[in-house]
Amino acid sequence: MLTVKQLSDLVGVSPRTLRYYDDIALFKPTCVGENGYRYYHEDDLLKLQQILLYRKLGMGLEQIKTITSAPDFNVLRALEEHRRELEQRLANLKDCLNTVQQTIQHLKGEKAMSQKALFKAISDEDHAAYEEEAMHKYDPQTVKSSQAKWKSYSPAKKQQVLDEGNQIYRDIVALMPQGPASPEVQACVERWRQHMAYFWVPNPEQLMGLANLYNDDPRFIANFDNFSPDLAPFMREAVSIYVASLA
Repeated sequence: MLTVKQLSDLVGVSPRTLRYYDDIALFKPTCVGENGYRYYHEDDLLKLQQILLYRKLGMGLEQIKTITSAPDFNVLRALEEHRRELEQRLANLKDCLNTVQQTIQHLKGEKAMSQKALFKAISDEDHAAYEEEAMHKYDPQTVKSSQAKWKSYSPAKKQQVLDEGNQIYRDIVALMPQGPASPEVQACVERWRQHMAYFWVPNPEQLMGLANLYNDDPRFIANFDNFSPDLAPFMREAVSIYVASLA
């Protein structure tokens, strides 16, 4: 059995965090002694590993609690899913690194680079995958249906959907001087919400979560910076106003 201190030293998570996880019923000790001390069994390490992996992947505590407490939750299956997602992220990061290296060589005059190659690491397909990842953080049950929906589109339809989304962002950038609360900007946010139906149908909380993710995830930030460095924070403010109007 491990005490909070021993588990904290072993894992590198503060005792305060472990106590908080217990308080919210996310990660409870195997038993509590008469002295009030929490004690953890070695088997609990696998569950704590799952929690920390989900946190590393950007998932919120409530969502982690829902997933790990489900009757059909399977540690091995979860680990296999983590591996697939991490492998995908690693591949994306390698692509980004390669693009950065090529851009450096281009700017130094060592190797010419086409305009299209500048954005190779952030393709339209990648952007669609990021939207799916944002969805996954809030409602994993919708992932499969969304994947099937996206795959059912023809290449021409996929391109149409992506072009439509990019146009919405360009329109928002053009309207930014009018302010996030302006009717014109709010109309664009409504178009953005309707556009999400090509992938999934987010509720107001999830819309706000998406806007926050656009500001917190480096990959989303890089993509929005292609339109304007101010787009992501402006989008968050505009979406916040939009969500408040739905209440």
